[in-house]
Amino acid sequence: TYKQWLTVEEFDHRGAKAGLYQERREVIFLPNNDRVEQLTGQPNSTLKRLRMTEEDFHDMREIQPLLFTKDRLSLYETKVKGEETIDGIDCWVLQVRPKQILQGMRMFDGMFWVDKRDDSIIRSEGRAVPQMRSSNPAKDNLFPYFTTVREKFGEFWFPVLTFADDTLDFSSGPLRIKFTIRYRDYKRFTTESTIVPQ
Repeated sequence: TYKQWLTVEEFDHRGAKAGLYQERREVIFLPNNDRVEQLTGQPNSTLKRLRMTEEDFHDMREIQPLLFTKDRLSLYETKVKGEETIDGIDCWVLQVRPKQILQGMRMFDGMFWVDKRDDSIIRSEGRAVPQMRSSNPAKDNLFPYFTTVREKFGEFWFPVLTFADDTLDFSSGPLRIKFTIRYRDYKRFTTESTIVPQ
């Protein structure tokens, strides 16, 4: 289980902050791998031009903190682009691209920094794809370039921060947005049951 804090900001054409969206969630993974989310309080929104869509929330669950599991590996092509040291860790730099995107799919397109010692992803940068343009400009649904940073807890690397600062080229005009997702309080989820004699 962990807590997820989301902040989205939009800016006007002068660069001043024009709107804000904030929410907090508690996320639990059950033993059967089901994911359960619960909002902590009510979301707060003063966004003017930007609207939060089903795809945005899907990407925050599945793309930004991407778990690159064996079942997902077959959906992507990977190519080694070089080597780099991140925070003293020698990494392979991999380009990761979807092999194909079928109707309704959301995918990752970007780069991974992979620890050479154990093949753990410690950083990712990229974009959720596809961008969704519409003949109706009000229905354009575009997605920013983001970075996700991970830290090691025990033997595994978990996301601790996702951030983006990007200008989205909507048909109605460019819109600069910033967002951060902070992942906090990782701990093993347990339940306690008490048997009371009747």
